[in-house]
Amino acid sequence: MQSIASRRNVEWLTVGLAVAVYGGWMAVTLLQAHLPTPVLAVLGGWLIAWQGSLQHEIIHGHPTASRRLNEALGAAPLSLWLPFTVYRRSHLLHHACEHLAHPDHDPEARYLGLGSGWRHRTVRFIAGLQATLIGRLLVGPFVEVARLGWDEARRVARGEPGARAEWAAHAAGVAVVMTWLIAVCQLSLARYLLCFVYPGIALSLLRSFAEHRADATPGGQVAVVENAPVLGLLFLNNNLHAAHHAWPTLPWWRLPARYRIHRPALLSANGGLVYDGYGEVFARFAVRPHHTLEHPAFAPPTGEAAA
Repeated sequence: MQSIASRRNVEWLTVGLAVAVYGGWMAVTLLQAHLPTPVLAVLGGWLIAWQGSLQHEIIHGHPTASRRLNEALGAAPLSLWLPFTVYRRSHLLHHACEHLAHPDHDPEARYLGLGSGWRHRTVRFIAGLQATLIGRLLVGPFVEVARLGWDEARRVARGEPGARAEWAAHAAGVAVVMTWLIAVCQLSLARYLLCFVYPGIALSLLRSFAEHRADATPGGQVAVVENAPVLGLLFLNNNLHAAHHAWPTLPWWRLPARYRIHRPALLSANGGLVYDGYGEVFARFAVRPHHTLEHPAFAPPTGEAAA
């Protein structure tokens, strides 16, 4: 394998981002005893969510021509709960999906399909708790971890090829992270979960909350959040989500310029599904559901809140 320095197309901004993410995480964990809990939660949550954004870039083939080298940059399980290989597989299926937001096709869909009985009622109740933005931020992190655990436990139980190896490698990575946190930084697991993992997942869920909706046209399924300079940096411009779906391999720093050039066409294609910053997302959906729980293919639309 060529060294990263010898490659002609190394995306150094993304390499620098990786240095900032991992260097920042090491610094904050080392200094955690000197930081008030609210400050630690802001810094820790940002770094976990930022690594998630970095992993998203890596999934789409950045920052080098070597997939092995790229994935080595994203494999560290700082969030503890989500193996990079699982995230990669699910997200690539999402991009390959022809029916975004449909629960039978899109692994990242939040809509519900057909069902009955107590299990469906339970799932529907949990989905209802997350239909508003406040509910998504407060309850969503627990639900996401529990759902992943359930789905992956079934994969392992079914003996799916590679499932046990993926989780064994993930467990080894988590052991290294925990050794750093406890033995080197004297940072308890409870404090790490409270100040890093929980707010980090919540920030990532803020990004994904209004990204997609059910719509008859493919373009209308993908939203845009404009005017988000701070969170746009955290999300590596993935808030310009319609542009990302149009050009999924475009590096994050080129996305804003491409979006500005093609903005009229993108907003025409998605039916004008654009928000003026995350303040508008919060104002519209803090206590109001973003969408009906059942996908319109399974239930008559009774007022699509995201329209």
